[in-house]
Amino acid sequence: MSGAVDLAPLKERAATPPPPPPSGDGTQGALASIVDVTEATFETEVLQRSTQVPVIVDLWATWCEPCKQLSPLLEKLATEAAGAWVLAKVDVDANPRIAQAFGVQSVPTVVAIAAGQPLADFQGVQPELALRQWLDAIAQAVEGKLSGPPSAEGEPAEQPADPRFTTAEQALEQGDLEGAEAAYNLILNSEPNNADAKAALRQVKFLARAQNVPADAVARADAAPTDLEGQLAAADAELFAQNPEAAFERIIAFVQRSAGDDRTAARTRLLELFELFDTAEPFVIAARRKLAAALY
Repeated sequence: MSGAVDLAPLKERAATPPPPPPSGDGTQGALASIVDVTEATFETEVLQRSTQVPVIVDLWATWCEPCKQLSPLLEKLATEAAGAWVLAKVDVDANPRIAQAFGVQSVPTVVAIAAGQPLADFQGVQPELALRQWLDAIAQAVEGKLSGPPSAEGEPAEQPADPRFTTAEQALEQGDLEGAEAAYNLILNSEPNNADAKAALRQVKFLARAQNVPADAVARADAAPTDLEGQLAAADAELFAQNPEAAFERIIAFVQRSAGDDRTAARTRLLELFELFDTAEPFVIAARRKLAAALY
């Protein structure tokens, strides 16, 4: 079984023991321990719950025959655990962004998350004994290391790192822009106003566009100053080459000598490029002033 348990993400977290499992006959605990998760409920049902107990994410599909063997077994073990860990079931066809964010290649895929961090995973059907051993390893790995509920003094527990951002950043490092875009879109699906995800998604979309710009884009644009698409491509090339001032100047110059739809399109693209930077950057402030002068 793949996915060795990695304690590194938890070593710096508060050593608050996880809450005890519910008392009683286990019925209430069993119901609470098996949840169907969607893109809209991912943060609440997986990330937030994983700060208290491990969450085992079962990524499955209705057409998957092995899933029909593994899922009932996981449900049985979750019922026995009675709240010691949570089984989060994700239909990958209904929630493709979750599958993309986890980099799922096949189903069933099972991922263990604790304190907001993916700890271990495996693919395919596993025997019950192997599953029990894997779950025991997860329990031992997180023992005393979950943040738990707020402290008695009323101070909120330390917030765990968001694995959705971690997944997106890993995809970027590997050059997987499509996977990174899917991960950021997953965050925005449940948090439309997440400023960090919005900013990161803009960066990813720019990188995806800039990678397709021809190597001679600047030369072509200089030879055809009235070609809107050529000027925009050249601006992307200059920005990708870490020369935002040149990119901004190019589009502002086009705005000055154009009109109608071309002028509107150039202005819109320039405003999009501004959003890739801190609004307090001096070169952004200067370019905004020049754009205003060009328009009015």
